[in-house]
Amino acid sequence: MAEDKYADEVMSDEELDGVAGGTAGQMADDSRFLNSLNGSTDRYGSFRTFWGTGLKEIKNAWASLGIETDLNCGAFDDNKYYLNGKEITQEEARQHAMKVTGHYMTESDWKW
Repeated sequence: MAEDKYADEVMSDEELDGVAGGTAGQMADDSRFLNSLNGSTDRYGSFRTFWGTGLKEIKNAWASLGIETDLNCGAFDDNKYYLNGKEITQEEARQHAMKVTGHYMTESDWKW
């Protein structure tokens, strides 16, 4: 049997962001954003969100701000965000959340 020379390698969050397309990376960004915005979630990396960690917590945090979500833990389909039944972008969801809380941030304030 051939030895798999890559069997023990683990991908970093940054590497997983590239592999995961938008979903795990989007969820990780959501957790970081929401954590910095109002402390409503923990800060999760892409590796953890890829396996579904924090999914319910992130969905509930968005819902508390008036945003319904269809979050994916996989690697192919983007997450979906809805305001009053209308699909919006992740950035529009962030802008709405900041308006609701009155806490305005730039990406460098939460993506660390």
